[in-house]
Parts: sequence; structure tokens; C-alpha cells
Amino acid sequence: MAELGLVLEAQYFDDGLHWNPRCRHWPSPLDKRRRLCRMKWKNSSEKREISQIVTAVFGIVTADFGNRPEIGHDETKCAVTFVRNGRSRSTETCGHDRPKYAKGEKVVLIGSSGSGKSTILRILMTLEEIQGGEVYVDGEPLWHEPGKPDKRASEAYLRQMRTRIGMVFQQFNLFPHMTALRNVIEAPLRVLKVPRKDAEARGRELLERVGLGDRMDNFPAQLSGGQQQRVAIARALAMRPEILLFDEPTSALDPEMVGEVQNVIRELAEESELTMLIVTHEMRFAREIADRVCFLDKGQIIEEGSPAEVMRNPKKERTQAFLQSLHGG
Repeated sequence: MAELGLVLEAQYFDDGLHWNPRCRHWPSPLDKRRRLCRMKWKNSSEKREISQIVTAVFGIVTADFGNRPEIGHDETKCAVTFVRNGRSRSTETCGHDRPKYAKGEKVVLIGSSGSGKSTILRILMTLEEIQGGEVYVDGEPLWHEPGKPDKRASEAYLRQMRTRIGMVFQQFNLFPHMTALRNVIEAPLRVLKVPRKDAEARGRELLERVGLGDRMDNFPAQLSGGQQQRVAIARALAMRPEILLFDEPTSALDPEMVGEVQNVIRELAEESELTMLIVTHEMRFAREIADRVCFLDKGQIIEEGSPAEVMRNPKKERTQAFLQSLHGG
């Protein structure tokens, strides 16, 4: 069982996810022999939700997400490559012929709810199983080990691959008992084994970068929604990912807080070489930040191109209808 699962067990009451203020230490050797699966969660969806958060933030799996697909070999020029119509449990995603996302490219995924946008991100973060097809990250298979298409990737290999990918959720998903700074440094400390002094220096630098230098010691409950999302962005950056995924990062924010988060993402896009995949319904923001826009419908990428091509002169009737609906017809 992954270390963080044991920590979660040690730090939460057995009747659900309620922080125990008396437990402010890492588990003893005896605690580490206990198992997350023995906890009495409120419901199975809650266990899955926290497991997915842990996977995305720490690169550690604390629950079984199902069987993994078979993978073959592919070229190595792109940051992310989907091959042969990778299917997830909930939708057939990436029906486009070998959709690719180049290193450093900023790609915005748009489409109606349920079209498969978030599923692409969840597949990359290994939060959603695929039933066929192939996914490569910088030329390396995501679901199987290199050169062994019939061998399912080991947890050690998956953990290594996850350190190259960061994700920012809709709902922030900060740990409520940790300060802003500790939320940012926890994963580098526990997963990358970065010395505390270096992790704290990097964490302070990142919080300054997102405009929260004066909020490092605040807990999530003491922060606004926009501030919490900026902490989440800093937390994702702390793992030094090559690819950064944003799943509707402003959808849970009040309108007046949307701009502050968008500004941080804009600065990242302009100043960094990160490959960024962004799911959003904010069309103006998409036009400003994207190198390329992909429109999805029913799990298929049916149109893609520059923001001007897709948003100002869409060729597909479905894309036209979607954009018209956003502008009130």
C-alpha cells in the first residue's frame, strides 16, 4: 500500500474524511502496517475521489482503477500522442487520427458537457482506465513499460511517469489541515525526497509567483476560492512537471475571482515551456492563451486549428452550433 494511503488512514477518523487535529505526525511503523482499504468511508465514491486526488497530487495510487490496455510502439516527437482511438470507461476519446500535443504547446479543449474533454486529462493522469488504444508521453508509453507492449506497467513505472504530469482540478482539492505552503511542499518532500530547506524555498518562490507571498501560513478555509486555486497551481508546479493539465480551473469560482486565476495561467503560458492542456468554457480566455483549439463532441475531436480558425470561422456545423449557443444564438 502506498505511503500516502497509510498517512491518510493515520490522519483521518475511521468514520469518514474528518481531520483529526490530534494527529499531526507521520505514522509509526505499526501504523504503516495498516491498510487504507480497511477504513470505513462514508461511501465508495468518496474513497475513489480522495484516491484520485492523491494520485494527481502525489503520483501515488491508493485504489484500484481497473485493468489497463495494451500498448504498442510509436514515434517520439510529441509531448503527448494518442493512437488508435483510445477508449475510456465512459467515452471513446481521441477519435481523431493520432491527436498529438507538441512540447511547449498550449492546447485548449472545448465542447459541451460530457463530450470527453476532462476524460482526456484523466487518462493522462491515470485516473481513468482506457480499454484500447495507445497513449505516449514524450515518446514513452504511459500504460505499459517501454519495449514490453504485453506487460502492464509496474506501479514504480507509473509513479515515475506521473511525476512528469501535473493537474489542477475544478474544486481546488487542497488538504484542509495544511497551510498553503505545506500544501505546496508536501509532494516534493514525500515523493521526490527533496530536502525540506529546498522544498520550502521552492514553495515560497512559487507562492510569490502566483501572488500569495503574504498567505503562505494560511489554511485553505482562510483563503478565497481564487486564492485556493492559485495555491493548487503552485502545488502542481512544485513537482516540476513537463505537462500541466487544467480541468476547468475557473468553473468553481465567483465571477470576480476568475480573472486572477486566468492571469496566473496566462503568465505561465507566456513565460514557461510547459506543455499545457486546458479544458475551459471561457471562450475569450481560450482565444488569448491557446496555440491550438480542439472541439470535442461525443468523445471525438471533430475540429481543430488555431483559435481564429475554430472560433471565428468554424467549418463543422456542430462546432458552429456550440459556439452560437455560447453567444445566445
